[in-house]
Amino acid sequence: MPRIVEEPPSRRPAYFWWVLANALAICFAVITWAVCLHVFGNPEIPRNYQILSKLGRLPVLKRYTVLDVPNGNALVPRELYKHYFGYTEAQRIRANSLLMRNYLTNFDRPLLLTYIEGDYMVEKVRVLNQYDFFDPGIVIKAQAMVKPDDFTKPLPFPVFIEYVFPTDQTQVADSFKIGDVMAVKKSPNCAAVVHISKFIHEDEPALLLTVIPIAYGTYRIGDIGSFPIEPPVQMRPASGFPVFKN
Repeated sequence: MPRIVEEPPSRRPAYFWWVLANALAICFAVITWAVCLHVFGNPEIPRNYQILSKLGRLPVLKRYTVLDVPNGNALVPRELYKHYFGYTEAQRIRANSLLMRNYLTNFDRPLLLTYIEGDYMVEKVRVLNQYDFFDPGIVIKAQAMVKPDDFTKPLPFPVFIEYVFPTDQTQVADSFKIGDVMAVKKSPNCAAVVHISKFIHEDEPALLLTVIPIAYGTYRIGDIGSFPIEPPVQMRPASGFPVFKN
């Protein structure tokens, strides 16, 4: 009786494995490229900032002066209120992400760059610590004072600022007294908005803007003195804003 010989199963051609290996390599390259773009392009995300720190690739803040700061709008309290208060929650979250990214990347794309102007009355002052966005430095919380007309004295307006100063001379916090009025101008102060929030003040909604000066050098305190401000070396995006959490 003749022996029946079964044919061996057909083998995949060699080029199948070659195509599969190349497809996997391409997928890996695309994923790696996308992850790198996300990490380097979004340093405001705390996880990305930590990765960049471990890689030694943290963004370095440029030491701008009054003469070379990026161009941006300068708004007084009424304009600030009109511009920011109507933001929806989604718009505010998106804007805060972009504002933080712009600050960390030296406003290479000065999108949303806004400088504040106006008179602000000091309410609180404290020294920054290791739990804040950066340290050393000081932060001043102040309320806008606005004249209703040319014949009326300035009155409190529902716009507040957190003025965050990067400085190693933290003892200057004692130079700012509760009730003092700070006059802020685009030049020379260059205090840029980096965060937008709202809170309830005396049972009424109010706007709170965190601002950081981006023109470094000497900051004058009226006629009584001055102190140096320099770019912070390392930030803590996870700490976030506002600085006065309550």
